[in-house]
Amino acid sequence: MSDDIRLAFAHPSERAAALDPARPMRDRISLRDHVVEVEIGAFQPERGTTQRVRFNVVVEVRPHPAPLEDDVDRVLSYDTIAEAIAAELSCERLNLLETLAERIAERILAEPQAMRAFVRVEKLDRGPGALGVEIVRDRRPDAPRLVQPADPEQEALHHPLVVFLSNAAIADPALPHWLDRMGAGAHPVVLCVGAADTPAPRSAIAPAQRRIDLLAIEQNAWVLAGRDPRCVVRGSRTEIDWAMKHREFTVWAPSKIVLDTVEHPSASPRDAVALALWLAHLLDAARVLVVGMGEVAPSGALDVTAVAPGALLGAL
Repeated sequence: MSDDIRLAFAHPSERAAALDPARPMRDRISLRDHVVEVEIGAFQPERGTTQRVRFNVVVEVRPHPAPLEDDVDRVLSYDTIAEAIAAELSCERLNLLETLAERIAERILAEPQAMRAFVRVEKLDRGPGALGVEIVRDRRPDAPRLVQPADPEQEALHHPLVVFLSNAAIADPALPHWLDRMGAGAHPVVLCVGAADTPAPRSAIAPAQRRIDLLAIEQNAWVLAGRDPRCVVRGSRTEIDWAMKHREFTVWAPSKIVLDTVEHPSASPRDAVALALWLAHLLDAARVLVVGMGEVAPSGALDVTAVAPGALLGAL
């Protein structure tokens, strides 16, 4: 453990004794022994179950240029640390504590008062003691704020058109023409499919069956990818976000997002339309088109339209 990290969590008197006169010590705020039940880890026994994870975070802050006058808005709130932890835990399921610690530090350092962050994350249930990582990160001079004002010209790129294609629609000769029209629209396009008409294998073990059903959808996603080179199979949120930003088509392979999300979808992989609607909610879709599946029940605030393949061009 480096001296910087050790001293970050030490008593103030110890830090003061070790203070380098050439480098004045900044004020610090901290969150200590914050324990959360988390699903995290790269090993199979860590999937589908939670474990206790303890967070200790110390943040060095820049001095405020004016007297504080007991005004809470002039300081970095303790809640900022807890909210950074909660926000990163809710984004997606992670395999590594290192990734989680890095993202927490990055989020905290996006605050204007934060200059340096020390983050210790420990698993409490995986061994005879606490197993964890400790990192220290400095604010970069060019560090962007995590929340930026929306650019009206770019706003549509964050709200995709989600299109579910039936197996008949996947095989339709008009598919390239549909893609032409979709690609010319204002919103990026995410294509979803169900399983092929051939029945998938059956298992008596529910988690195994769930994976089998997800893989059956992914097999059909590759069938769609083979129909047109613009259809690229993507499985992670990072890939999908990148494709939307660059206005490229995505064919959704659901396994990673479904298995790694904090709140697992209630929809079964065997109900592929419901799973696509869940993704549309997750992506904050501008619109959903369900092609070749008959009537579709409304889904919250989503704009959902069911169309026959022959009517798709008119709906775009």
